[in-house]
Amino acid sequence: MALTSSLVLATVAAPTSVAVADGSAHGGTADLQDAALAFDSAAYTTISVSVDGRPMNVRWYKEICYVANPVAAAARQPGGPGGGTTTIPDPACGYQSMNVFVPERAFGDRRAPVYFAVNNSGWKASHLRAGVTDGTSYSSATSNVGAALKAGYVYVDVANRSRGLVGADGTAPGKAPAAVVDAKAAVRYLRLNDEKMPGSAERIVVNGTSGGGALASILGASGNSAEYDRHLAAIGAAGIDTEGRSTLRDDVFAVTAYCPITDLGNADIAYEWLYNVLGTRDATGSNPSPQAAAETAARFAAYEKGLGLRNADGSRLTAATMLDTIRDEVVRSAETYLEADPAHTIPPLGGTFEITSGGFGGPPTTKSYVNDWIDVDTATGRVRSLDMRRYLAFVATQATLKTTPAFDAVGVDGNTTSGTETDLFGPPTQKYMNYTEYGWNHNDVAGDGSGLDDTGLTWKQYTAKKGTTVDDQVRLVNPMDFIGTRADTAPNWYVRHGTRDRDTALTVSVNLDRALAADPQVRDLNYQFAWNQPHAGNYDVPEAAAWIAEAVRKAGDPLAPRHRG
Repeated sequence: MALTSSLVLATVAAPTSVAVADGSAHGGTADLQDAALAFDSAAYTTISVSVDGRPMNVRWYKEICYVANPVAAAARQPGGPGGGTTTIPDPACGYQSMNVFVPERAFGDRRAPVYFAVNNSGWKASHLRAGVTDGTSYSSATSNVGAALKAGYVYVDVANRSRGLVGADGTAPGKAPAAVVDAKAAVRYLRLNDEKMPGSAERIVVNGTSGGGALASILGASGNSAEYDRHLAAIGAAGIDTEGRSTLRDDVFAVTAYCPITDLGNADIAYEWLYNVLGTRDATGSNPSPQAAAETAARFAAYEKGLGLRNADGSRLTAATMLDTIRDEVVRSAETYLEADPAHTIPPLGGTFEITSGGFGGPPTTKSYVNDWIDVDTATGRVRSLDMRRYLAFVATQATLKTTPAFDAVGVDGNTTSGTETDLFGPPTQKYMNYTEYGWNHNDVAGDGSGLDDTGLTWKQYTAKKGTTVDDQVRLVNPMDFIGTRADTAPNWYVRHGTRDRDTALTVSVNLDRALAADPQVRDLNYQFAWNQPHAGNYDVPEAAAWIAEAVRKAGDPLAPRHRG
């Protein structure tokens, strides 16, 4: 069960891990570069949209570069039509900028929440985009953009460096933790200019899906951690003084994360365990590397035990109890779905799920899948039984299971074409670097600079060397390493993971939820498996919007005096 708190905040407690809590108070110690990051309140274009059929004017503050020393990108970036390249219009700061959209209700409102959207799917670099476009009609029932504008929130689209980015010098400046550092720099820009901008930097709600869900999660977990300060200083982020110390905060108010691809250092272990513990890979013909799958899955028990997590009833969350925990979450998801609307139904045993999925460049297709795994009492809306072996096979038939390893496959067994996250790690001058023990020790691509074959060192030997950075990179993108520490973790969390999502193990979000539940800084935690949803996000806009509104209401006036921690 997820933990949901009803604690009402009478005042906003200031985090304690930075010496100066308010942007307005830091002027005497801030680096001079902050002056170059001043917000120009008059530099906007007015556009017109409609929300639920009603016209609305929106002020668009275009292409705000949120750092003083942006990293120049190459004019041509990978990812064009047919796998080619794309020419970007703004190589100087196109990956470290944001678009700010202010609806009419928020023109002069310094209390309005700021909806902070990150858009980096698959942990890939996110070029600047405009989530609100002139002349567009939005529905607050289906569009998170429409819901935010209708509620009077300031909507911010945030670009960031990450994997796949090619720098102007030909290097890869998006290596971890660049995405997190950029997101923190954007938060710091908002804090620096809080008195001049519409909206409140004390009410930043971060939204993201997949890699964006992971970025939202680490941003929410690692607030004000000094471990990022040197990286922030290098790009000229707001609130880093001449001695490299932080004078501004980068914690956030709330996180709405969908199917977060996070805990990358252990994601392969979790994936192989989930899809091997009941023989799912074999049952679905998706086990081309059985020895590697078994070796990786065998590490899960020790990993899970080391987290020291518990379920809401106090029972320990271990490899021995994880399947039952997942089963309980799926059951809760199904029953919540049925209770939400009398029109909602689940096929009886022997019936069929009709599932529509969209293909890239083609029309959506609908396929039928026999329900042989969940039995529901239609009269009571309760689940009678759920067969976990058949359920996992059902999930694995929606989309082919990933390779082994699932997230760190480049360089392993001669694989140089995999799209896994291996290229998120390593120095900017190196194409990729294996970041897990299995990937490192099984790298056999000569000359790639990664693995036992090139370094002569096992993973444990390599990471034990002083000055190694790949293990630090893994840590700085993992929220699990910051939750429950001295970092200022966001107090409000809304996390969803689809019951049909095979892109990352269901165990990953379960662990995130249980870790957050144990952190006393987290006051409102709303976690669920989303019934019959694939790897996707923002499919429950009214529910998420209502949760945000209630969290904001409970928190009170963001301009009220804060208690110093």
